[in-house]
Amino acid sequence: MTEVLFYHLQTRTLEQVLPALLEKCVERGWKTVVQTGSIERRDALDAHLWTFSDASFLPHGIHADELDDRAVRLTAEADDAKDATVRFLVDRAVPPDLAPYTRAVFLFDGNDPDAVLDARAHWKTVKTAGHDPTYWIQDDRGRWTKKA
Repeated sequence: MTEVLFYHLQTRTLEQVLPALLEKCVERGWKTVVQTGSIERRDALDAHLWTFSDASFLPHGIHADELDDRAVRLTAEADDAKDATVRFLVDRAVPPDLAPYTRAVFLFDGNDPDAVLDARAHWKTVKTAGHDPTYWIQDDRGRWTKKA
């Protein structure tokens, strides 16, 4: 069964939280793919991940055949992730079958009513598929707290 996490963004943006989450995946040796809702958003995240920190480097890219197993792959497609362990879904990306993954992470903007509705629909689909999703929200200091 895939571990499915829903991260509700309210006080911080995707650009502020995603790099730290991806760094943890790389540190753990997890093969990770990030699926965006559009090619433009994929390209914007690609550019952001090159410059988000002067003190850190996050190996990533768009073309799977150019990446090693420790690099994060960015895609705008619900394509085969070449045996990825973790799949992030951002910007209302339509998820593929989540069963092949160890972990799936939905990050959604709590200030966007359509994104909240999509997240609720994905929650129901995930539950129906037999997964046990968890819901996480950030406190004022940026720490993620699991909600019941």
